[in-house]
Amino acid sequence: MTVSNESGWPTIPVDEWADTRDTIQLMTQVVGKVRMVNTDVMSHWWNVVLYVSSRGLTTGLIPYGNHGFSMDFDFADHQLVVMTTDGRRQSIPLRERPIADFYRDVMATLDDLGVSTDIWTMPVEIPGAIPFDSDGQHSAYDPDAAQRFWLALVQINRVFDIFRSRYVGKVSPSHFFWGACDIAVTRFSGRPAPKHPGGAPNCGPHVMWEAYSHEVSSAGYWPGPDGEGSFYSYAYPEPDGFRTTPVGPAAASFDESLGEFLLPYTAVREAADPDAVLLEFLQDTYAAAADAAGWDRAGLER
Repeated sequence: MTVSNESGWPTIPVDEWADTRDTIQLMTQVVGKVRMVNTDVMSHWWNVVLYVSSRGLTTGLIPYGNHGFSMDFDFADHQLVVMTTDGRRQSIPLRERPIADFYRDVMATLDDLGVSTDIWTMPVEIPGAIPFDSDGQHSAYDPDAAQRFWLALVQINRVFDIFRSRYVGKVSPSHFFWGACDIAVTRFSGRPAPKHPGGAPNCGPHVMWEAYSHEVSSAGYWPGPDGEGSFYSYAYPEPDGFRTTPVGPAAASFDESLGEFLLPYTAVREAADPDAVLLEFLQDTYAAAADAAGWDRAGLER
């Protein structure tokens, strides 16, 4: 495992682990859908997300009747651990094998632990997706790459929480969305937004209507499409002047095709002070959105 100097930010070249990344995304979709089925819809689908943990990614406690359970990706020992509140525990190895096999093992484990859950087997937000139960194509799993990705999320989550703490308005947790395989944090102005046009693969329009029901400035990290992935920041609805606002650091730029500001992960990892570089990007792009849209910054910021 390679870590950048003593900063704790690992190297995660996309071209070395893209196949593993795609497998992990599908694994997290299986687990995320289990959480979704067993929870009530929360604002902007916050009930479906995963959280960075001391071992990997976790659902947190999922209610089930008069008890509950959790599902934890352990990227240190490479297993999915399912635990119930009545003391039972089973684990599923994370290793190279088809997603169809992983899906069947997850369903069988839930049955064995008395928390059976049926999910829609079609992946979301992935063009040309294959149902979990018939996917023999995605099978890659590089343990070192999975661990490096998790350790990158540990650093990102920490900085996102610093940024989150500086806002007294409505702000999301720092959380992992399995649809796009990204970690994100979102600030809200408090004002409603126009209906989102939707369009994500295998996502009905109601999905985006709920996700973007209110005006946002949202930032995150996605492990793609090249390099070591990118931090991003966008506004919905996008106010006039947002994309032309100068933002720091120098490595940041606006991507016209995506409609987002981007900052390469590499620029953060290689910086003398990675936290400061990432926080500059988060603050500048938020300010660009908030100022262009006329947010009440004095009332919303700590």
